[in-house]
Amino acid sequence: MEKKLNAGNPNLPSELVVGLDLGTTKIAAIVGRKNEFGKVEILGVGKAESLGVNRGVVVNIEQTVASIRAAVEAAADKANVDIGEVVVGIAGQHIKSMQHRGMIMRQSTEDEVSQKDIDNLIDDMHRLVMSPGEEIIHVIPQEYIIDNEAGIKNPIGHAGIRLEGNFHIITGQVSAVKNIFKCVDRAGLKTVDLNLEPLASADAVLSDEEKEAGVVLVDIGGGTTDVAIFYDGIIRHTAVIPFGGNIITDDIKEGCSIIRTQAEQLKVKFGSALAQENQENEIISIPGLRGRPHKEISVKFLAQIIQARMEEILEFVLFEIKSSGFERKLSAGIVVTGGGSLLKHLSQLIMLTTGMDCRIGTPNEHLAGSDDELKNPLYATGVGLVMKGIDKYEKAAKRGRNTSKQQVESVKPEEVLNEKKVVGHSQRKLGSFFTGILEKTRDWMSDDIE
Repeated sequence: MEKKLNAGNPNLPSELVVGLDLGTTKIAAIVGRKNEFGKVEILGVGKAESLGVNRGVVVNIEQTVASIRAAVEAAADKANVDIGEVVVGIAGQHIKSMQHRGMIMRQSTEDEVSQKDIDNLIDDMHRLVMSPGEEIIHVIPQEYIIDNEAGIKNPIGHAGIRLEGNFHIITGQVSAVKNIFKCVDRAGLKTVDLNLEPLASADAVLSDEEKEAGVVLVDIGGGTTDVAIFYDGIIRHTAVIPFGGNIITDDIKEGCSIIRTQAEQLKVKFGSALAQENQENEIISIPGLRGRPHKEISVKFLAQIIQARMEEILEFVLFEIKSSGFERKLSAGIVVTGGGSLLKHLSQLIMLTTGMDCRIGTPNEHLAGSDDELKNPLYATGVGLVMKGIDKYEKAAKRGRNTSKQQVESVKPEEVLNEKKVVGHSQRKLGSFFTGILEKTRDWMSDDIE
């Protein structure tokens, strides 16, 4: 996205990616790139309070735009780059998912299945008729079937007439997606890709071995809890639960009769998800309002409030696990991440409630350097968005090289020069990112609908 950082070091990859995490409590912008060792090098992080987003949905455009600008400017200053393009995350209660099988008939058994055949099959999935007001965000291939031969993960090179695929399709409300694009556009930025946040978080905190064995990612944010289930290396189920850390703060506010700021501080500093780990005689003293006497709150009572709400959230998580049909196939258990995972004793509560192994997920494994700030579940989604962007760039560049080779071989000698110019231009633009919902956004933005 901005190449001037690499002017002095030709050994580093040139493409920088900016991940923009639009959360309910914070908006974070992270600038990163892949280094020569294949690790993600973070160059700058900017964070701003999220004032216009509620449960993953934009409720105030002007406030969201202001928060995006503040976060992006802070990241740009730290990274010493000009940011013009971002990879954006999307979540919210409006997100839904379903399974669907698609099929195309090929012309000849002599020709091998190519990437073009797969693209055609995926394009057909994007044409599925959705409910009014819904739009397809992701079409994720799970496995392919060629002439009734099932279980094929990579069909390229196979021969056959009938090409089928099982797909995990993720949809969202058109209005919610449109408002995200509008906010990013008004902040003076361009959205180059839109990714479901739990999928981004999964890339940042899960290992390939966990995805192979079967694992549940639980991303506890401020407004929502996102669930993603993997098995055999394939995404099997996604869901968004409309409860997160903010509702715990509200419970503390009501249960202790204090203001919300104090409730948030209590949760962060003294909160525990397991009441039995706290003593009755541990007392917190809170300053009273306008000269009123101090208020004393038991740490165990605080933990009881938190535990009751966390158990409710975990009941929803268990429901989604059972709905997926993979309840007995999740050998790697649960990985919990997001800001809500910072609660003390949360992993113990999850193991007691679900009977599954649990660990806290941080993006340590994929990061270069030793910046402790980033090795935090808070930034799992932002780091994952950077990784998604890097992967997108690499695939587009690879396709650009393959297209260039094919075009040069197919054109006449006198046309080669002109053809190379076209391909070079498309490589600089990194191909066509705007597929599916991104293509329709051009029309939305031109309407200027408030």
